[in-house]
Formats: sequence, C-alpha cells, structure tokens
Amino acid sequence: MMIFFIVGLIVHVVFFLSIFDIYFTSPLVHGMTPQRVPLAPPAKRLVLFVADGLRADSLFKPDDNGTGRAPYLRGVIAERGTWGVSHTRVPTESRPGHVALIAGFYEDVSAVAKGWKENPVEFDSVFNESRHTWCWGSPDILPMFAKGATGDHVYTYTYPSEREDFASTDASRLDTWVFDEVKDFLNVAKSNETLLNMLHEEQNVFFLHLLGIDTNGHAHRPMSKEYLENIGLVDSGVAEIVSVMDDFYGHDGKTAYIFTSDHGMTNWGSHGAGHPSETLTPLIAWGAGVQTAQWEGSHKYDDNYLKEWGMETSRREDVSQADIAPLMASLIGIPFPVNSVGVLPLNYLNNSQHFKAESIYANAIQILEQFRVRYNQVVRFSFITPRPLTDSKQMDFVRNARNLIQKGQFDEAVSIRYCKDLIDQAMEGLSYYHTYDRLFLGSSVVLGFIGWTSYVVLFILKTHASLRKPPTNMSLGQIFLCIGLLVALFLMVQSSPWTYYIYCLLPVAVWFSVMREFETLASLVRSVPSLPLSKCFGYFLLVTFGIELLVVSFFYRAMLTLGLVVLGLWPVLSGLYIKAKFRSLSWMLSCLFLAVFPLLPVVGREPDVNYVILFVCICFQMMQVVLCAYILTSTHSSLQLKQGLPLFNQLVSWLTLVSSFLIPLLSSTRLFHRLLSILMSLVCVYLLLSTGYEALFPPVLSWLMFAWINIEQETMNTQGSSNRTELSSTDFAENIDIAKIRQLRLDDIRRSYFFVFFIIIAFFGCGNIASINSFDPASVYCFLTVFNPFIMGGLLMWKVLIPFVIVMCTFESIQVSTQLSSRSLFLVVLVRVVSDQMFLLCCSISHYVIVMSMTIFLMLLSVMTHILTSKRILIGWKRKMHFR
Repeated sequence: MMIFFIVGLIVHVVFFLSIFDIYFTSPLVHGMTPQRVPLAPPAKRLVLFVADGLRADSLFKPDDNGTGRAPYLRGVIAERGTWGVSHTRVPTESRPGHVALIAGFYEDVSAVAKGWKENPVEFDSVFNESRHTWCWGSPDILPMFAKGATGDHVYTYTYPSEREDFASTDASRLDTWVFDEVKDFLNVAKSNETLLNMLHEEQNVFFLHLLGIDTNGHAHRPMSKEYLENIGLVDSGVAEIVSVMDDFYGHDGKTAYIFTSDHGMTNWGSHGAGHPSETLTPLIAWGAGVQTAQWEGSHKYDDNYLKEWGMETSRREDVSQADIAPLMASLIGIPFPVNSVGVLPLNYLNNSQHFKAESIYANAIQILEQFRVRYNQVVRFSFITPRPLTDSKQMDFVRNARNLIQKGQFDEAVSIRYCKDLIDQAMEGLSYYHTYDRLFLGSSVVLGFIGWTSYVVLFILKTHASLRKPPTNMSLGQIFLCIGLLVALFLMVQSSPWTYYIYCLLPVAVWFSVMREFETLASLVRSVPSLPLSKCFGYFLLVTFGIELLVVSFFYRAMLTLGLVVLGLWPVLSGLYIKAKFRSLSWMLSCLFLAVFPLLPVVGREPDVNYVILFVCICFQMMQVVLCAYILTSTHSSLQLKQGLPLFNQLVSWLTLVSSFLIPLLSSTRLFHRLLSILMSLVCVYLLLSTGYEALFPPVLSWLMFAWINIEQETMNTQGSSNRTELSSTDFAENIDIAKIRQLRLDDIRRSYFFVFFIIIAFFGCGNIASINSFDPASVYCFLTVFNPFIMGGLLMWKVLIPFVIVMCTFESIQVSTQLSSRSLFLVVLVRVVSDQMFLLCCSISHYVIVMSMTIFLMLLSVMTHILTSKRILIGWKRKMHFR
C-alpha cells in the first residue's frame, strides 16, 4: 500500500506540473535584434506616473457635486492631452500590470509564484532601453526592473516595506513620500554637476510608483473617503511634479508625461480577477510629442462611460495595457522592448505621418522578430507544420512596407495599414506557436490519466473481488519497452525539454501496468452473469448523476445546495429514518443548514464580525474560542479607529495558529474526544481568519460530520454487522483485530462519494477560486497588516484547507468505526476523484487545475489525518508487523 500511495502521489504531482508546461508557459523568447525609429524623437525625457489600484471611473467620474476629483488631470484632458481607457488582463495584480506597462508583454501567470520582488525570467523593458531611469516607490515593484536592466543605469529609491501597512492611519503618506523625494532629488541635482549632466541627457525616464490609493482601497474600500481623498492628493502631487520638472528644464517643451494605473479594484477592495472595475484603468498622456485635446461629436464606443463621466465631447482613445510600452519608447526614441507585444497607438502621437509610418514599421519588425525566433525554437518538422506566415510572405511584407515608406506613401490607408496587417499576422503566428505543443502534451496527459484510472480500478478488483492473478508475460514487457524507446527517440529528435520525457513516458509505464492485469479484467467479464445486475445498474446511474452533479457544481455553486438537499433525504429513502429517527433528523437538519452556504456570495461583501459573535453565542463557550472571538472583534475595532494592530492581539493570533498543530496530538485518542480537540483547534484559527458569515461554516460542517459518523454506524447496525464497535468505545490507538477487517461492499462506493462531495463542499461552501484570486487582506488582519504576499497567501490557503482537514478526519473515523481498512476505502475515493478529473479535463482547464490540486492535497492530508487522529504511531507500525 505504501508503494501504491507513493506511486499515486508521483503520478498526480507529475501531471499537475504538466499543467504549467501546457497552459502556463512563458511567452518570452530571446535573441531578437532591437528595433528603433530612425527619425529624431519629439521628447528628450519621459515621466511615468502609475497610481497603483486606481479605477478608471474613480478618476474620471465627477463626485456628487458635479466637480472632478482630479481637477488638474481633468484640465489636461480638456486642453492639452490625449486620454482613454487602458484595458488590463487577468491576473489584475501589481506585478503583471507593471510588466505589461513597462515591458509591453503579458507575463505568464505562474511567474507571480516564482518571485514577487525579482524576475523569474529576464526580460527587456523601457527602463532597460533608456539611457537612465530613476524610480521612486514601493520596494515590491521597483527592484524587479532594476535587476533585469543591463548595466547600472536604473536607480531605485524605495521606502521601508513596513510602511505598507493596511492599518496605517494615512496610507496616502506613501504617495507624499514619493513626491517629496522627487522634489528633493531635483534640488540636490542643481548642486551636483555629475548628476545634472546625466539629467540633461536624452532618453531619460522618471518613474513614480504611487501605492497609497491601492493601500487605502484595500483597507477602506474604493468608495471610501480615504480612497477618494487620496486621488485628490495624487492629482495635486502630479501637478506639482510637472511644474517642478518644467522649471528644472527651463520649460524646453521636451518632456512627455504619462499617467496610468496597473489595475483597478472591486467595490469590496480586492483585485486579481476580470471584473470591469479591475480591468479598466485610466490613461492620460500629454507633453512633447503627444496629441493635444481633440473633440468629436460621434463616438466609436458602445458603453455609456462617456456620458457617465461627463466627457461626451472629448475624444477617447482606448488601448491595451501593453500598448503603452511602445508609446513611451516612440516618444523618447529608444528601441522598442524586444519582448513587447504592444501595438503603438498612433492616435496618441502628435508628429508627422512619416514619423508615424516609421514608428509602426519598427513596431511591426520588432514583433516579427519574435515570431521568427519562436518558430525556430518550436518547429522541428517544418514540412508537416502549417505555417501562418511563411518566409517568402515575411519578405514580401517587409519589402513592400519599406518601399511604401520610401515612396512617401505614409497615410493611414497605405503604409501604416500595411504594417498593421503585418503585426496582426505576426501576433497570430506568435499565439499559434506559443501553444504549438499543447495538443501533443495534453493528449499524453489524458492518455496517462485514463491509464491510471484503469489501473486503480483493476487494483481494487484484484484485491477485493478474488479474481485470478494474471500470469507474467515477458513479451508484453518487451513490446512496451520498444514503445518507450520509440517515444524517447521521437522526443530526442525534436530536441524536447527533459520534462517532456516524463510526461510522455509515464503513460507508457502506466499502460504497461494496466495490460499486465488483462486477465483480471477478463475474469471480471466472465463473472458478470453472477452479479445482481439490476442493483449494479442502479448504482451506475447514481454514480453518473453524482459525478455530473459535482462537475456542474464547479460552474454553479448552487448545485451543491441541491446535492445537500438530496443527501438530506437519504435516511428516508434508505429506511434508516424508521430505525434511527434522532440521528436521521440530525443528519437532515445539518444538511439543510449547510445547504445555505453555497447560496451566499463569496466576494463583494463587507466584513461583519457580528457573525463571529453569533457563532460563539450559539455554538461554543470554551475559553479559547471566546478569546479568539475577542481578538477578532478587538482587532477590527482598532483598525476602524486607525489605531493599528495591537501587539497583544497579534501574539495571541500567532500562538493560536501554532498551538492548533500541537494540541490535538496531546488529547485523548478516543474517537469523539480526538475529533472535538481537532475541531476546536481548527475553528479557533478559522475564526481569526474570518470576516463574515464564513465563521459559521466550520461548526455547521462539523455538525454534519458528527451526524455522518453516527448515521454510518446505524447503517452498519441495519446491515446486521457482527463486527461493529460502539462509537463511545472506539479508540484510534487501540489494537485492531485483523479478523474484523472486512472486504469492500457496494455501500462503500456511497461512502466514498459522500467523502468526495463533502470535500467539494469544504472548498466551495463559502469560497471559490475567485475568493482566493480576489485577494482581500482583511482576512489576515489579526496576524499582520503590513503587506507580505507570501505570508498572507499562506494564511489564506490554510483557511481554505481547514474544512478539508475536518472532512478528512471524519473520513478516517468512519473507516475505523466501520472496520474497513484505510487502503480499501482510499482506493475507492481515488477512483472517484480521478473520474471527476477526467470529466473536468474536458470541461474547463481552470477547474481541472483545482481538482488536480485537491487530489494532491487529499493524498498529503491523509497522512496528516493519521497523525492527528493517532497518538502512538510507532506502536502502530509494530502492530502491523505483528499482523504480518
């Protein structure tokens, strides 16, 4: 069993990692030649303002009095600049947003987990191509661009990370610090000849990262007074910096300014998902080389934002977020970042048609260079690969575009349009070859999963159905060895990465194990006539319905409510209600109470600690729970009064978290005593991580779990089991009589389904992937308020896993009380989970990732459950040796 467990864990880990090679590969390629515009640029320097977490509507929409929240920027739009909406992409987080703005490409989402302050991969950026770049702002953003730059021409000035405190009395101080530092820097430069000479060189960039708006949005919500007042502070700060810059450079008219945001924010103060409030950010450009304010009577946008913002007569030019990088490069005459996929927004440029044509031509060649490198990296058998942009077609495009420019045909309808067509085709080719291996690797993974599922089924049948053991077939091994060698040779010729060998050879090994059990399958087919076919068919229909219900619940959480209602009727349908009315009634009521949670919203709600107080009043009166409830309410009260996180509250919270792993191991090993100890320890931590109704979820789930243990005991009584044990006398550490360990029954399939269903309930009951993606720091305020993504993310993940642990411990208790070996029931569960994975693989990759992660969690949590529920592990090993 241990070997089987380890192999199963390895299989699932390997195929889980394959998801990142199939769907989340880096879009970066290297080896391109930088492309620049051969004409003189309109600006010598550029100032980039990024207001972190600023929504487009929060900036553009007038307040209740009809006046703008940012009068200076509103004046820029009306008189001397071009504006629009910058459309971001998921994940709407700070790191990928800044990478898109400054480097011009959309970062692989998995890169966020590889490093927040440093680059997991090197990439080119506007800062790297500039002569000098000076940056002021957050220590979480600036270092990643300084590290990726060649040479020492990117200079960063950051405040201490401790200032990024969500409990701060005034988070706008972060922005005030940036503005003050820039002014001091320019004042010092006047008396520093070396620095002064550097500042007067061309192709310089000044980057001001303004984090106060984002911090206030998380702490107080975007509609709060703090958030809106911070916008006004930023507006006045931008006006002051522009004035100081113009004075410093003698009003030479060679400075370009860009004001934008990395992402927006939801009404409840989170970001990361794809809601319009998160993906729509403002973009305002003015200064040297930028088109001045334009007016128009008709509009090309179908939304009502212009009317809502009171800007119907102002010309709006929307862009994709990555388009801002080539815009900045064009304004100051530096090469386009070689990894950029942004398309230069020509309507923002106030220059000659010749300059626009040369700029879009350089943009097209830069993207075409990426296509060529990507093609050469991916394609090994070009004679069988359909190619969207052939070599001859590339040469024709480049030659014709160059000829049109040389002939002076610069207008939008000729050379510029021709270059845009080249960009579209190159982008299509980039996308095609970026996903070139997806079908091949995906097919290999699917084949491996089908083989693994088949092997687990045959393993169970061989163990519990008393089928004939298959003879060893030497020729079969030789056949699969040849297949493996052919696969390896094919991958070697393709120069494939080493991970491809694992993904492609593992299915060969799995299917070899399946084919070795062919006689087991044949014996099963021969025994079919002796089975109760009607009962088996009924179970098959129920299994199909149950799996479909679970799959649909990944898309519609309300389906879990339907499932709980159906489960609540089980004692009535099975006849248990007549023999055990009290336990059946407890089961039905707990199912109905738990059925409420999937109907409640998981995001978009304000924190309400009154639910926590309600939980304490109606459920538990134990000292530790009361203390945790006090810590939670005290912390939120202190934060609302802007008094910070009390040290005592923080110490108690961390001690509670650490003790939750130790206290259960010191409690009695009696079944209910140990379960109650585990429950109380986990509930205390969950309370400290709760902000609303989810505080009621663990006690209701625990009620149902205790009802499940009791109802399964009644099921054993109804079946007339002579080996049953009283729950009150069940001890996890007692010597287990090997004679009482029974074989699998059809009823155990129902138990395994209940377990998988409750695991899904534990995950989706009061949260989903959106609640993790849309990060709300309010959940961790009892532990820390200073921004730390990894600690905060770890605490949130533990909050998600706590209901898992409760269900796992309950399942272990049922295994003990029903006298079924852990190996037997765990195998049935594994078949269930893998079957769900196969369904989800065909439905949605995002949900498949969730189930794959849950499978690995289940396998690891099963080990943790044994540790929590058993006290004398070494004695258990000795007993196993005695049984053998």
